[in-house]
Amino acid sequence: MGLVSMLLATYTLWRRDIVRFYRQPSRIAGALGTPVIFWLLLGSGLGTSFRAATQGATETGYLAYFYPGTLALILLFTAIFSTISVIEDRRDGFLQGVLVAPVPRVSIALGKIFGGATLALLQAAIFLLLAPAANVHLNWAMLPMLMVVLGALAFALTGLGFILAWMLDSTQGFHAVMNLFLLPMWLLSGAVFPADGAAGWIRGVMFVNPMTYGITAIRAVLTAGEMHLGDEIVEPLLFIGLFGLLTLAGSTWSVTRR
Repeated sequence: MGLVSMLLATYTLWRRDIVRFYRQPSRIAGALGTPVIFWLLLGSGLGTSFRAATQGATETGYLAYFYPGTLALILLFTAIFSTISVIEDRRDGFLQGVLVAPVPRVSIALGKIFGGATLALLQAAIFLLLAPAANVHLNWAMLPMLMVVLGALAFALTGLGFILAWMLDSTQGFHAVMNLFLLPMWLLSGAVFPADGAAGWIRGVMFVNPMTYGITAIRAVLTAGEMHLGDEIVEPLLFIGLFGLLTLAGSTWSVTRR
């Protein structure tokens, strides 16, 4: 009975977040439109001055290099916009009603995180349609692996957003934390510039940044072609999975606090 109640509570919160998000077109536009604008403006502006070495000693333009980072930015923005509902639910009194319900606290965290991660994955899947515009040739055989990587990163980022949202009392404070913490986390992940040539302390930050491994895994899958993926995808994916478990544990602990 405990498992059934946990699954039911998780599903209910997941479905509520899905319906709520897509009934607010402004959030859809913000989560998907802003990263696409970043990608077009930066990619087009730096396209003639940027060249990145890729596998096979070929070269790619900045639109292609920036493409994996834009996928990660869509996941990040969707996680941010979806976990704002934690603050709104507390303000509206809905969260208090959920907390007094006889359900395991982990189901609350799972429901909210799965909801945000599902939304992020759907938004990223839409952006995949623009891959030909970036001269990125998708290998459809690798699409399931790409969905696994994007889903794991979306889960981890949504869990991180849940922890931050639970700690804060206002959406203004949440946006301030986003600008101070989450966006630099994305910038220092290899999404905008490679680690090679960066200052030593920048490379150190990028090495310990969990999002760096998400970008690495996404880029490895997108550039895999017909090659067999080995450590270049397994190790980053394991790191993302560990990061996701840590954010889930932190989210569950946050819910259990008074």
